[in-house]
Amino acid sequence: MEKRAELLKKISLFVLDMDGTFYLGEKRIEGALEFVRYVQEKGKKVLFFTNNSSKSPKVYMEKLAGMDCPITREQIMTSGDVTIAYLKERCPGKLVYLVGTPALEESFREAGIRLWNGTAGDVGEKRRPDIVTVGFDTTLTYEKLERACTYIREGAVFLATHLDINCPTENGFIPDCGAFCAAISKSTGAEPKYLGKPFRETVDMVLLHTGARREETAFVGDRLYTDVATGVKHGAYGFLVLSGEATEEDVEKSEIKPDAVFRSLGEMKELLSNAYSKN
Repeated sequence: MEKRAELLKKISLFVLDMDGTFYLGEKRIEGALEFVRYVQEKGKKVLFFTNNSSKSPKVYMEKLAGMDCPITREQIMTSGDVTIAYLKERCPGKLVYLVGTPALEESFREAGIRLWNGTAGDVGEKRRPDIVTVGFDTTLTYEKLERACTYIREGAVFLATHLDINCPTENGFIPDCGAFCAAISKSTGAEPKYLGKPFRETVDMVLLHTGARREETAFVGDRLYTDVATGVKHGAYGFLVLSGEATEEDVEKSEIKPDAVFRSLGEMKELLSNAYSKN
């Protein structure tokens, strides 16, 4: 049996990226839905994980449902979720200035994170937030960038939901959280602590959430430095699909080497199906 097929059979939890892996923009990638259905039929788990923190899990659930892939809240996780968990565990009660979309802001508020609105208001004499958190903010303004830089210079901790530089769309790539953070770092000299993929906080949260074993978990996606790196750097597996950002040439040049490379989730389904049919 081909080595890739053997690896696929070994996996009990597939942590699937979304943009560039399951869909591009509003279009589902061919074979992606068939893969999800097949592995679930075989008793394996699927968890969708996106670094894209611009939307709420509910929005992603609705989008997947519209692509004939209904999931529960337990089957979706974002870098925003990881950031919220980090803030609640490591920085309880701290005041946060969020550079994010209204959807991310709502998620923070629902989780009980105290958000700074730019004035002292009802937080007493405090003149600045404790933490600046940057997400993939598609409502970004110069005023938000200015405030973030000012607060960081004044001593606020600098966090970011994820490090992705660009976000893939049907029409190409658009600036993502990592690009915004680069501008802030250039202005302030401060580097953020990144969460989301490929960092340990994400792996730990996924394993805790699912109960899966690290050595039977694969992070699957179209990016070497996030999706694949999450697995290979933290004792799980990292599978690359060539349906989004990365190319075979990128693999050759990269220090991050995937455990396996597939054309798409569709090819993964074909290989896995053939492997089971031979038993």
